[in-house]
This record gives sequence, C-alpha cells and structure tokens, in this order.
Amino acid sequence: MDYLYDGSFEGLLSCIYHNYYREKADGIYPQELYQGSLTGSSSIVTSNSAQTARVSQAIEQKISGSSLLLVYKAFLSSYPDKENVILSYLRLGFRLGTKIDFYHSHPQVYPLHKIARRVAREVERFLGLLRFTDQGRFLYASLSPDHDILPLIADHFADRMANERWIIHDVKRNIAVIYDGQNPPEERRAPQRRWYLTGFDHQLDSSGPEEDRYRELWKLYFAGISIDSRRNPRLQTHFIPLRYRQHLPEFEPPRRR
Repeated sequence: MDYLYDGSFEGLLSCIYHNYYREKADGIYPQELYQGSLTGSSSIVTSNSAQTARVSQAIEQKISGSSLLLVYKAFLSSYPDKENVILSYLRLGFRLGTKIDFYHSHPQVYPLHKIARRVAREVERFLGLLRFTDQGRFLYASLSPDHDILPLIADHFADRMANERWIIHDVKRNIAVIYDGQNPPEERRAPQRRWYLTGFDHQLDSSGPEEDRYRELWKLYFAGISIDSRRNPRLQTHFIPLRYRQHLPEFEPPRRR
C-alpha cells in the first residue's frame, strides 16, 4: 500500500501512524507528485492532529527527542525521496530505540543523517548571511535556500530582533515568516516567539535613498576589511556559494550613476 499525503509534516506523521495501525506502507509520497502503477494500490491519508501527536510522542519516548528533530530536518529538505528515508529510519528506530543514531553507517540511518546535516549546514549559513532592508514600518529579508529552512531560523531572529517587525521571505517557495515585534515582556522568555508562516509572493523593493546609502556603506565596509594579498575566491565560494549571492548587497554589481 502506498500512502499519499498533503505535503505537510503532520500529514507525513499521519502516514507513519497508518503504517503501524492500518496496513504496512510500501511507500509514502506527496499526493500531488504521485504516479501510480497498474499493480500497486494507494490510499490518500488526511492529516490528523491526534495521530500526529501520538507518533511524535512515540518517537520521543521510544527513540529520542533528537531523533524527532533529525526527522523534522530531513522532512524540510528538498531530497526527492525523503518520506521513505524517514519511514525506513523510524522502522529501525522503533526496533533499536536510543541506540539507532550510533549506527552511523547503517543503510537505514546514514541517508537520513546525511540529509539532516545538509539542512543544518544551510541553516547555519543563513544565520550569518541573511541581510535585512528597512522598509519603513518593518524590516525585510529575502533568500532562496536549497531547503525549506524558514521554520528552523525563525526562532533565532525572533530572539535576536525581538523588538522589531520583520519579514523573512523565501522567494523560491513563495512563503515567508512574519514577526510583529509586539510580544508582551512576559512572553519574551518563551522558547518560541510570536511568528507565523504564510504564503507570500510579493518581492519587495530594497531601494530608496536611505536604504541605498546603508547598502553602499556596507559594501565599503566589506571592501575595507578585505586583505588583497589573502584573497581566496575558491574558499569564499565554499562558504558563500554563488547561488546565495543574489540576495547579498556586498556582491551586487556597482550601480550606474
């Protein structure tokens, strides 16, 4: 039986639930991308919050909380068969328990660890590479990451910029994290700030006299701290890949005057 879901993490965990309490899954696939076969059968699984909670708790209690985080990071990846990598990992995890993540080279463990590491590496990069522009009433930053990392970076910026209103826009996926900067003082110690994820297909203008002045100052600073004799373009490309630079003002070509 192939289980089809709506593309959400809740939907995926509901499929995991059906794998154990309904019928063993041959595979799990996003409904919109599924291409069925003449010999196989499939079933559409509706996201169910109670089933999602039960599977989440089972992963935390029978495997570990860190395993649940690894599964979530793998889910946020752009890897084409991530659902079945996760399914295979959890099947082994429910058998081995907390020991599973010590089996680094196991064929049911290594792929998930590899995917989760790639996502975590991109998160770390964008915590340092994200650039905000002043839109007057709020700050705006755009990015085009390889993976769906907005849920993993939102808490960081809600903590670092707790008193600001801001939007972080994933241009590739047309989604954004929006934070209103209006958390009452007693809520600012909460582990998660008041932000929400929403569809967003507006590319905001990053120009304007004041903003242009700050961008030029940033470029001057970037050029001023560099040491010509120690320039290493290959190493720089390793840390700041070319595909990320479209949203970084320091790599913009000079503007014509």
